[in-house]
Amino acid sequence: MGIAALAFYTFSISTLLGGLFTVVSRNPVHSVLWLILSFLSAAGLFVLLGAEFVAMLLIIVYVGAVAVLFLFVVMMLDVDFAELKAEMARYLPLGLLIGVIVLIQLMFAFGVWDYSEGYETRIAAQIGTGTNTAELGAIIYDDYILIFQLSGLILLVAMIGAIVLTLRHRTGVKRQDVVAQMMRDPAKAMELKDVKPGQGL
Repeated sequence: MGIAALAFYTFSISTLLGGLFTVVSRNPVHSVLWLILSFLSAAGLFVLLGAEFVAMLLIIVYVGAVAVLFLFVVMMLDVDFAELKAEMARYLPLGLLIGVIVLIQLMFAFGVWDYSEGYETRIAAQIGTGTNTAELGAIIYDDYILIFQLSGLILLVAMIGAIVLTLRHRTGVKRQDVVAQMMRDPAKAMELKDVKPGQGL
């Protein structure tokens, strides 16, 4: 067994173990650390494939930004996961119903979806003629544009979920009331004071 095969098996096993322990870990901090291991191992696999750009993208963007942001949010928010799981169990039937409806819609969409005629002539670049980064862009925006757009939609849903999780209405905190600000009477919003010289308010 050569060095390349040994490195492949090492990175593959560590990627699978990192993904498994990311899901099964009870401590969210440990889960994020396992996720970082999975990202680093996947980056090693991309280096073995000759896709250095994707490997550096995984390390810089995902490990350096996303995973560290996950770790920061998990450690700073101090989310009560027992209460969160109880809330999730309460809304589980509604979530399953929405998921089934979305799945049926996707099945209908993919069942009748096809490329338009002459799409081969409109491809941005021929695969196999450019650099690593150009090849990646040509594949993503030509062959897998629908999957790329769906991944953006998944990230949007994840962002909305993070906002919902972190939005807390604390008692005793004065919040902005946009409707009250828009409906205020300008005559009552300002009061003029006749300040005499040498006196304060």
